[in-house]
Amino acid sequence: MATASAPSRDANPFRLRIGEALTAIKALLRDPEDTAKVFVIVRALSGKSLLRGFNRFAASPTGQTILAENRALIDVLKDRDHLASLPADSLGRRYLEFMKAENISAEGLVGASMSGEYPTEEGLNLYACRLRDMHDLWHVTTGYGRDTMGEVCLLGFTFGQTRNPGLAFIAVVAATKIAREHDRRIFRALWAGFRAGRRAAWLPAADWELLLTRPIDEVRERLRVTRPRVYPELRAALA
Repeated sequence: MATASAPSRDANPFRLRIGEALTAIKALLRDPEDTAKVFVIVRALSGKSLLRGFNRFAASPTGQTILAENRALIDVLKDRDHLASLPADSLGRRYLEFMKAENISAEGLVGASMSGEYPTEEGLNLYACRLRDMHDLWHVTTGYGRDTMGEVCLLGFTFGQTRNPGLAFIAVVAATKIAREHDRRIFRALWAGFRAGRRAAWLPAADWELLLTRPIDEVRERLRVTRPRVYPELRAALA
């Protein structure tokens, strides 16, 4: 079973970098489309959450298979011909339609994530990249959109899954801004997202390559992902 441990203190990517996070969050609030700043904040405040997640992933049967195969999720996500060949009700087709509607690509997150260091340990890097590449799959699976409120709620869901403090920091700061400018119900929606993330199966260890071929309703049932209630009401009210 593959496991990872923290590197020496002199080269420790798991240390908290508060100043770096504060600078990045200010920039992100000025330009919410600057996705690269999200990765800067998450890395600055992650602590050992990534390491703990990797060790849990490496201990799971699916994780062991993925590590042994050195499997990269991005390879299947960027293969649009393959996704287009899947059944209309499959997660893969829904994902492809989502990406086209939003005019985004799987490679886009890869480019944004290049701001700052990624782990150099092979297995840990594979896991970190896999977490990054799952993000838009989680949008489709959970039903949270890419609008600002949807992103905040998905951050809450993801924090419930990964317990990464950086995600909670971004979600709370963004929700506070939305509450001041629009509607305080965003805090209810964020809390609901967090609770949904806690109730769901552990998505980082899911076999997404296989799930892409399955009907999306089956995927949600298998992963115990419930559709949001507060978020759609809030989004409709502010539309």
